[in-house]
Formats: sequence, C-alpha cells, structure tokens
Amino acid sequence: MMFKKILIAEDFQDTNKGISDALADRLQIENLHEELYCDKAFNRFKVAHDQGNPFDLLITDLTFKEGLIDRKLTSGKELIQAVRKIDPDIKIIVNSMIDDPSEINPLFTAQKINGYVCKGRNSLNELISALHEVRQNRTFVSPQINLNNAENIIEMDKYDILILKDLADGYTKKEISKRLKKKRIYPNSESTVNKKVSQLFDDFGAKNTQHLIAKLIKSGKI
Repeated sequence: MMFKKILIAEDFQDTNKGISDALADRLQIENLHEELYCDKAFNRFKVAHDQGNPFDLLITDLTFKEGLIDRKLTSGKELIQAVRKIDPDIKIIVNSMIDDPSEINPLFTAQKINGYVCKGRNSLNELISALHEVRQNRTFVSPQINLNNAENIIEMDKYDILILKDLADGYTKKEISKRLKKKRIYPNSESTVNKKVSQLFDDFGAKNTQHLIAKLIKSGKI
C-alpha cells in the first residue's frame, strides 16, 4: 500500500506544486501538504502527530533561503532532526541539488533518511521510484550518485556499534532488544533493532549478519 499522508517541505512554490501534482496524478495520493519553511513544516507535522493522524512520509529539501520571518529551523537537516525526535519511524526522502557523496552518506547514517533524490531532469521519475522503494522498507539513491566515492563512507554512532558488537557476540535481534531495555538505552524495540540492522546491511552491502560482521572487522569498524 502506498503512503497515505505526505508532507512536502520545499522553499520554491513551483517545485512544491510539481512534486504534489506528480504524486497526485501518478500515485493517486490525495492527502498531500506543502510548506515553504521548515518551521511551518515541523509545526504541521507536530500537530498531526499530536492529533493522532500523523504523516507517514516527509519529503524535504536540504537548503531553504531566508525569508522575511525569523526561523528556528533553517535547513532540511534541522527539520529531519526535529521530526525524528518525535517520530523515529517516519519515512524521510531528501530531494536536493547536492550530489557530493561525502555530504549524502551522513544523511543515511546520522540523519537516518530512507531515500535521496538528486534534483535534475529526471528527478520526478526518480522520486516516484523512491516512494515505491522506501514503502517496501528499502533505501533509494538517485542512480547517478555513487555513494562509494565518499572518502568516509560510513560514520557509525555508539548505538550502531553497540548493536553490532552484540551481533558479533551471537545475540539475536530479540535478545539485543532485551539487552538495550535492561540498560535503558533507547530506542530499544525489536522492530527498531531489526530496522537498524537492515539499514547497516544496506550501508555496507552485506548479504547477511556473518557477511556484515566480516566486513566490519576487516574495515576495523568493530
């Protein structure tokens, strides 16, 4: 099933409308909301979440030009961070002009985005593909972007390393979840651990847990 409620944050009205029209026409998504400022996008997101009718996808640019109003959130990264604090499970696709792998990689590893579309001639088609992939719990990156060209491909945080060390010690995902809960480390649900491990598989191009651990040991990550 496709996404039902989508929030689009883009500081150019024409781009906002182009995305909205494409999703409505090609995917028959009707519940689409557009905002030109990160603060307004976050406020709309928070109200919907608090009312029990949350968005299930955020599509955001990274750069937002200054306007006439004061801003607390000035970039897509800040918007993503604020949204993630409230809803760690919301799917996020970045739609941006940036094509530098060293800037894009941290969006997946640190910001925990699910897809990246590089704006260009084919970006609307790529965005449609991204929605299909992300909806299936897979990641998407525009085909012209080679993330393996980044000098520092994967930056793992302490949470990632903790889970990976438990995997290396033979613990199951269910057992890792219990260990996180015992240590009062959040997030700690089994589904979150499962998603984190799946994301690490994607990040490192691993086929299974053993393959992932072998790659990490070889690269000196653990």
